[in-house]
Amino acid sequence: MRIALLSYSTKPRGGVVHTLALAEALAELGQDVTVWSLGRGGDTTFFRRVDPRVRLAVVPFPDVPGESVGARILRSIAVLREAFDGSLYDVVHAQDCISANAAGRCVRTVHHLDNFTTPELAACHERAIVEPYAHICVSAAVAGELADCWGLKATVIPNGVNAARFAAAAASSSRTSRLSPYILTVGGIEPRKGSIDLLHGYAQLARPDVRLVIAGGETLFDYRPYRATWEATARELGVEPVVLGPVDDELLPSLVAGADVFAFPSVREGFGLAPLEALAAGVPLVVSDLPVFREIFRDTAIYAEVGATSLAEALGTALTVPAPERRTRGEELAATYTWDAAAQAHLAFYQSLT
Repeated sequence: MRIALLSYSTKPRGGVVHTLALAEALAELGQDVTVWSLGRGGDTTFFRRVDPRVRLAVVPFPDVPGESVGARILRSIAVLREAFDGSLYDVVHAQDCISANAAGRCVRTVHHLDNFTTPELAACHERAIVEPYAHICVSAAVAGELADCWGLKATVIPNGVNAARFAAAAASSSRTSRLSPYILTVGGIEPRKGSIDLLHGYAQLARPDVRLVIAGGETLFDYRPYRATWEATARELGVEPVVLGPVDDELLPSLVAGADVFAFPSVREGFGLAPLEALAAGVPLVVSDLPVFREIFRDTAIYAEVGATSLAEALGTALTVPAPERRTRGEELAATYTWDAAAQAHLAFYQSLT
């Protein structure tokens, strides 16, 4: 089967990680897979090496100084649409709003739902949901939102995780990083990630011996005002987080495995791949008490209500209360989410459409 998977970026964001891992697992099953994406900032390939059995089509997308977010997204759609020819494939599968608008007739994975206020972005988001002829969601929670808000039925196929990669990093980790001890979060500084709540929770924790480390952060959107507020809040609270920015893919497992706690206080998510990687590495996990996290992580995480006080209490528990049984359950749970299973389910879904 000739399959095109479309993504909006070559950078390490959750949807891009998903796209590459799914493509490789489908290729392992003998499928002819091409990943299409935009090469932002001069990129000619993806943030990590990709299995050579997967074809790559990275469309040049140079930066335009001073371009607004709305204009950049509309240009992204136009550039990808001009380059892509869906008639060459049996299945065209878009992974995000931009690629769904560019692809024409396609399957769409809805990873999570956004609330846009800019008219062109709201219209882009709406078209990317209602126009695809079939839908996949990575969790039942998002599928429920899709049904409730749009009356659309989606097939639920969870993400996989390379659990062995993070377990191996944990096995070789001595936890002697220059950062240790530390609380880690991955995903950058943005409203959806609950970044300001995390600052307040960390300040209330009152553990100056434990660092707060933030990795990741590549995004299409302009969060500079939020980032400025976050930085001002950090100064007011007297805390000094370590902001690493995007981390090399080869270094990420050891960074995760070396953490004393992994914090993920998002207010909106579709799955939670980064926390699952932390579970695979045996790291105590603190997440927001959201239905999607209850669905995915079950009894392997410590849940915090949205807000600083509950988050501080959960972080304190994770740091001070040994929970070897929870750790074992987390490692076992992570191992059940495989990309092979995800690829098998996707292939069955594709075949059901023909």
